Amino acid sequence: MRNLSIVSAGLAGVLASCSATPSPMAETIVDRSAITVIAHRGASGYLPEHTLDAYQLAIDMGADFIEPDLVMTSDGVLVARHDPWLSDSTDIADHPEFADRRTTVTGPDGTELTDWFVWDFTYDELSTLRARQVRAGRDHTHNDILPIPRFDGILALAMRSCRPYDTADINQGSYAAFGVYPETKWPEHHAERGLDMAGALETTLFAALKDYNCDLPIYVQSFEDGILRDLNDRRAFDNIPLVQLVYPEGYALDGSPSYELEDIAEYADGVGPFKTLILDYRTQEPTGYAQRARDLGLEVHAWTFRDDDIAPGFETIEDEIRAILDAGATGFFTDFPDTGRAVADEWASD
Repeated sequence: MRNLSIVSAGLAGVLASCSATPSPMAETIVDRSAITVIAHRGASGYLPEHTLDAYQLAIDMGADFIEPDLVMTSDGVLVARHDPWLSDSTDIADHPEFADRRTTVTGPDGTELTDWFVWDFTYDELSTLRARQVRAGRDHTHNDILPIPRFDGILALAMRSCRPYDTADINQGSYAAFGVYPETKWPEHHAERGLDMAGALETTLFAALKDYNCDLPIYVQSFEDGILRDLNDRRAFDNIPLVQLVYPEGYALDGSPSYELEDIAEYADGVGPFKTLILDYRTQEPTGYAQRARDLGLEVHAWTFRDDDIAPGFETIEDEIRAILDAGATGFFTDFPDTGRAVADEWASD
């Protein structure tokens, strides 16, 4: 399991820190014992994504981090949904009282989307909805049962795992048994509606850290560099690693060239590349991307691995994950954290 102390975001450490630039990794060889298993949207292969039940199951399966994607309600509450629209992952279409809230929005790639959007609802309204499994072929028996969680509720779930330090030279405080790895979704679109995602993230996160006085491992990720640059300039985030997500083939959602690693290293501590950036899936050989990232002091967390969606050329998902780790990833996102944990542990022992 990964040494979580390097990403501790405990209140004392945050308030004491004055460093604007995190220290790079001491070496670029991957530590096999420190691979980070990130539960993508919780244990979303088994339960409706972004629900407290899915997060808890991921924790029980041995994930190092749970990943809540964050969007904001009209009254400024951060909630967990993969996208700002609601029709895919909730029962909103069955709520006639919200029929007139359906609107059309232009997405980051210029495509028009007609749907119900989180930012058009208060949290009280959103709390009446129930989550659904978004992928066909998975278990749908838990649909329309589980509510949409708030970010502060997800942090509370993590804080309940806090335990006292047992090291002799630490006299007080506690630490969480696993970490939280939020992704900010569509922050610029939220800003256009007067919703400050960076400010809400800071307020919600540090209120929880203060209330519980617990060291909680945290990463913050986004596809949009603007919010990461904003967070990098905030003293409160000096001790919290920031991760720039990168789309397949090195291109951004709008079709423009994606971020250069050297630029990312100026404001972030890690990169979250689509797996084909790390591994040439035609030859199953490393591309060198992960090595270049690690040489710049960046962690490399690849996405996404699913037991029920194995890439061509691999017989099992275990083989695919091993290939990504061999190519230099220091962590990975998976819908099936039990599988991910088993592969990471086996790979560590090789």
